[in-house]
Amino acid sequence: MSMDPDLMLVIGLVVGGFSIPSVMGALADGRVPRAAAIAIMLAGGLIVLAIQQQPGGYALGDIPDVFVKVVGQYIN
Repeated sequence: MSMDPDLMLVIGLVVGGFSIPSVMGALADGRVPRAAAIAIMLAGGLIVLAIQQQPGGYALGDIPDVFVKVVGQYIN
């Protein structure tokens, strides 16, 4: 069973977005952002996989519609 490319894209973008404060905090404290780096690699992998599996890929303008579609799918 494979994951829906739209769901992979949304999860990748959310994980990537949440890892940015972690990177900034680690760099501000003078620590190496190990956990954030792993999260960024995971997010990047999910985003690339979603783009490869989606016929025609995604345009930047499609991303808000994809978010709404995925959230609506799992709320209902």
